[in-house]
Amino acid sequence: MGMVTVLSELIGHFNPSVLRPVCNPGKSVISHSSAEDLWIQAKELVRSMKENQQLDFQHDWKLINVFFSNANQCHLCLPNQQQRHMMANMDKLSRTLDYLLQEVPKAFVNLVDLSEAVGMSRWHQGTQLSPAAESCHCSGDTSKLSKVVSQWFYQQSWEQLLASSKYNEQESFAVVFQPFFYETLSRQQPLQDPTTLALNLWNNMMEPAGEKDEPISAIHRRLVKCPSQENPYLFTYRNSNYLPGLTKPHGKLEVRDGIEIRCPDKDPSDSIPTSVHRLKLADIKVIAALGDSLTAGNGAGSKPGNVLDVLTQYRGLSWSVGGDHNLSSVVTLANLLREFNPSLKGFSVGTGKENTPGAFFNQAVAGERAGGLPGQARRLVNLMKNDTRINFQEDWKVITLFIGGNDLCDCCDDLVHYSPQNFTDNIQKALDILHAEVPRAFVNLVEVLEIVKLRELYLEKKVSCPRMILRNLCPCVLKFDDNSTELASLIEVNKKYQEKTRQMVESGRYDTREDFTVVVQPFFEKVNMPKNSEGLPDSTFFAPDCFHFSSKSHAHAASALWNNMLEPVGQKTTENNFENKINITCPNQDWPFLSTYKNSVQGHGSQLLCSNRGPSTSVPTSVHALRPADIRVVAALGDSLTAGNGIGSKPDDLPDVTTQYRGLSYSSGGDGSLETVTTLPNILRKFNRNLTGYAVGTGDANATNAFLNQAVPGAKAEALTSQVESLVQRMRDDHRINFHEDWKVITVLIGGSDLCDYCTDSNLYSSANFYEHLRNALDILHREVPRALVNLVDFMSPSVMRQVFLGNPDKCPVPQASILCNCILTPRESSQELARLEAITRAYQSSVRELVESGRYDTREDFSVVLQPFFHDVRLPILEDGQLDMSFFAPDCIHLSQKFHSQLSKALWVNMLEPLGRKTDTLDLTADIPLSCPTQNEPFLRTFRNSNYTYPTKPAIENWGSDFLCMEWNPSNSVPTSVHELRPADIKVVAALGDALTVTVGARPSNTSDILMSWRGLSWSIGGDGILETHTTLPNILKKFNPHILGFSTGTEEETAGLNVALEGARARDMPTQARDLVDRMKNSPEIDLEKDWKLITLFIGSNDLCHYCENPKAHSAGEYVRHIQQALDIFYEELPRAFINVVEVMELTGLHQGHSGKCGMPLAAQSNCTCFKRSQENFLEMQELKKVNWNFQSGVSKFSYWQQYLQREDFTVVVQPFFRNTLVPLNERGGADLTFFSEDCLHFSERGQAELAIALWNNMLEPVGHKTTSNNFTYSRTKLKCPSPESPYLHTLRNSRPLQDQAEAVPDALSWALPVATGGSGLVVGISAVMAWKAFKGRRQTENSPISLNTISS
Repeated sequence: MGMVTVLSELIGHFNPSVLRPVCNPGKSVISHSSAEDLWIQAKELVRSMKENQQLDFQHDWKLINVFFSNANQCHLCLPNQQQRHMMANMDKLSRTLDYLLQEVPKAFVNLVDLSEAVGMSRWHQGTQLSPAAESCHCSGDTSKLSKVVSQWFYQQSWEQLLASSKYNEQESFAVVFQPFFYETLSRQQPLQDPTTLALNLWNNMMEPAGEKDEPISAIHRRLVKCPSQENPYLFTYRNSNYLPGLTKPHGKLEVRDGIEIRCPDKDPSDSIPTSVHRLKLADIKVIAALGDSLTAGNGAGSKPGNVLDVLTQYRGLSWSVGGDHNLSSVVTLANLLREFNPSLKGFSVGTGKENTPGAFFNQAVAGERAGGLPGQARRLVNLMKNDTRINFQEDWKVITLFIGGNDLCDCCDDLVHYSPQNFTDNIQKALDILHAEVPRAFVNLVEVLEIVKLRELYLEKKVSCPRMILRNLCPCVLKFDDNSTELASLIEVNKKYQEKTRQMVESGRYDTREDFTVVVQPFFEKVNMPKNSEGLPDSTFFAPDCFHFSSKSHAHAASALWNNMLEPVGQKTTENNFENKINITCPNQDWPFLSTYKNSVQGHGSQLLCSNRGPSTSVPTSVHALRPADIRVVAALGDSLTAGNGIGSKPDDLPDVTTQYRGLSYSSGGDGSLETVTTLPNILRKFNRNLTGYAVGTGDANATNAFLNQAVPGAKAEALTSQVESLVQRMRDDHRINFHEDWKVITVLIGGSDLCDYCTDSNLYSSANFYEHLRNALDILHREVPRALVNLVDFMSPSVMRQVFLGNPDKCPVPQASILCNCILTPRESSQELARLEAITRAYQSSVRELVESGRYDTREDFSVVLQPFFHDVRLPILEDGQLDMSFFAPDCIHLSQKFHSQLSKALWVNMLEPLGRKTDTLDLTADIPLSCPTQNEPFLRTFRNSNYTYPTKPAIENWGSDFLCMEWNPSNSVPTSVHELRPADIKVVAALGDALTVTVGARPSNTSDILMSWRGLSWSIGGDGILETHTTLPNILKKFNPHILGFSTGTEEETAGLNVALEGARARDMPTQARDLVDRMKNSPEIDLEKDWKLITLFIGSNDLCHYCENPKAHSAGEYVRHIQQALDIFYEELPRAFINVVEVMELTGLHQGHSGKCGMPLAAQSNCTCFKRSQENFLEMQELKKVNWNFQSGVSKFSYWQQYLQREDFTVVVQPFFRNTLVPLNERGGADLTFFSEDCLHFSERGQAELAIALWNNMLEPVGHKTTSNNFTYSRTKLKCPSPESPYLHTLRNSRPLQDQAEAVPDALSWALPVATGGSGLVVGISAVMAWKAFKGRRQTENSPISLNTISS
């Protein structure tokens, strides 16, 4: 009664006046137990309707539901048993239906079969046409396929019977069969909910006759369907255009098109091979197969429309093992192999199950899932061992496994049971049995097909298919909507099935024996639904149930498997197009063997034997928990090595070296596969097939196929930032990349081109500049790129290139190479040039390490830079005759061949998996480098954190010396007569005048707390203690050019001061006296030739003038300051021939007014010696006035380089060196003032500070006037010294800086930086007082501006 009540409520939504169920009080709709009683119910129902005053019996339309059931479940038997029971049931129902036809006008009758809904439950059992006591024993197949086909046949039989009966001949009366079938027969219990049954009945009424194929789901409640505008009626057989007769075969069995195979070599090996990797087709003597109904051949030979015949297993037509007829009529793997070996054994013939004689070694079981595969393997092994027709130990066997379709069809019901891991484990168990017990076997593991394509056939209503069968056989593929999460989950499981089985095999688990292997054949990985001429799915490729394969598909699958077996691993076809004509590949005459993982590794390929290839369970958020399979994007930056120049060039094709073979590049190439081309991307693709970003083919960085390989041939470190910017933009713009979510590996290798040109401009290519350029590029990546691991590869030593050229002068194109890399190839052995090259190489490498180990790029959880040092030490390959193996190099002997790149790829990969602190820093080109694997305990790409590595602390600096890396150090060919052609090596005498800074007060700690010693031998401009490598001073630099230089100071005593005439406490007014003293010392020195020797004099003064300015502003004005210095310069001009005078601008001191607590609170000595700072501390206006004076001192001195008075003599010049103008207070790692640069009184400079001043002065001397650096970068480096170059070998003067006539127009009225006096100035140097000002200008470099006239600034 409940079902009809719910149904009437549904109809009430369309017709509110519908009458509710008609029955007598106290009686149920179904109350009798036989057909006789059903007729009695019909009579009672008709009487009730006629007596109902609300019903117009003759004119009102009536919906009558006749419910019946088969309690004995005979409807699930095979058709030949069903037919008898169904006809008996129809006979029992006919009396009731006849009565309704005769008595009831305008009636729509639902004949509702509740056999399954009732089942064996105690729920309302309805009219039982076949009582439970009347048993029905079903014989034969009880598989799911058999049950589903029986269901379909039962429904179709009723539909056909009713459609052609008298009950559907009248316009005012129709009887329609309404079936109830469950989604999965074996798992669900019969429903006992009348509401759900009523909803399903209603929805059945909304479906056309013959298309009532949607089963009842006990899990998913169906939505109520509505009539449509196109089909607004209840469906009858007539308005459904139902055509009876589907149970009978129609059409003819497709004519099988056989093929003829014409291969030139069908012979076996000369002797029976002992290795599976040398196995020819004709060597195979036994064939076998395991799997499910697709291998069993269900329906393969069925005629179109004969759905019942799908239950027949046509094993003789099976694609992988069938042997019916021969290749001329039936295309199968067995028949193909019989063309090579007619004595092949094991193939199946005819029809039947796996236990029939004709099945032979086809042990596939219809309906089987992966869980049953180990049992099949066990039966197969036993059969083989016991069969006398084969020699189990000696015969070579091909065994094909194909499973998974049924697992996917049911996976949504139990995701745990059908998980990819369980699926793979079951296959592994089967393969383990074969591996352990079967000798001489080649096993094909065919990947599970892309099953979602079945939806195209199911959803296309224009193609006639028994959809109820399809829906019940594969519900998880067909029952969900296109955009549902369930369907997306299925697709993902499908991919995981494929990936995990592939990973299991590629782990090398089954390559431990020489006579056994398993090879994944991936031709089913991507499947295209075949289409007919109308563009509809072509059902001729399917058996009549539209699920299994027809013989046509079996033939295509056989040819695809055959071709896969001959294709090298990594180059196998993964997409099978059934529409194409069958094409059979012949074995390669040069390589006639079945392809295995080992014999497919050809040329420059590799094998990856890793079992742990899975990604993280969820996308990691930390770079320190990054697995190889998590990598989604690969990119590379660098020069021609990364761009791939000459990798694929033939040995004698020198012009081809300009070709950029990016697809073969070690760090970013994606040509081929790992089995043929070893590159980092091809390795990573074994972990994640969706990897993107790699380059293919050839072309420059702008080519589309270059993708994220943005390396540029010839690029130097300076160009790296532009490559980074281009790379970041490409990653942001490319739709294939989720810039914020995808993990990226970016490999950077740069520096070789810089070294090649180092000797042309040692300043431009200094290690300091290299460090800065590299840092700038990495800073951009760090700032802008999320989720990135950056490989910073240590570059190859230039000595490698020298060895190649020196060892092969006849083979290497020396002239061309010298143009490309002159600085590396031209220096002579044991020469100073070569020593400088080796030193700058070490400096570059130290810069790279210093940058990475600074921790600068470890401040974010999703970013890290890791130094990969494998390139640090390269061991070249030597042939037996002692010559270098040039096959590792391109024809120009500079670039690297694919052979070399393969080794680089392996070494890089190994480095990436090695923990920091234990990374390999040697590359042996002849070594067989195995590809490392992540392990369960160490699954991550290694970073400093997951390596538990602590960056080494900076070693204690033993001294403040510098490395001398200059290539040009010779003097002029003859002593120059012009100061504008003066080389550093021409200098014979050094001298200095000034104050405590030049006296070098407090350079080292004193033994007493009150008195600071003077360390003249360490003085920046005149000290000569030790050598440059331990003490950086101007004389020690000049000693590298002229070891016999005179005049420098040593020690601490005045007796050894040499030509250092500076005095502690001196002011500008003392300069003329010091100048006169210096001239006298020179004239009186027997070692100095006053007329001929070139002299370098450095004058620095002004700090004490500023400190006492407030005591007598007029006496200490800028004008007086300049006048006194001019007097000293005039003395030099009048008295000294051949002199180069450095005038160093005074530093900015005003920042000292800011008091500091702790060690560097302004000491009493400093306060007493600098009274003006003490007075101005609390007087802002006085401090501003002091700043003005400081700037005016600098401005006044800056003019001396341009004074015409000092330009008159050819052998004399004055050059202002402005590095002190904007010198900044150095900070330590915590952001505070770095006290190591200062003496104990925090006013003078320490030895370290003195070294920095010497470097700054020297570099200023080599910079053109007008373009000199006006600040000093207090950062420690032993390689900051600039060098003269061949283009600019002289100390810079005004004249040799630019044409003299240009200078007259280059004297502006004021220094641009000096104008905004009232708003404050730039940072202050001496001491550490101006820390905040320094922070504001951190990292900014300023260049010298032209000088001003002193009288343009008001004082």
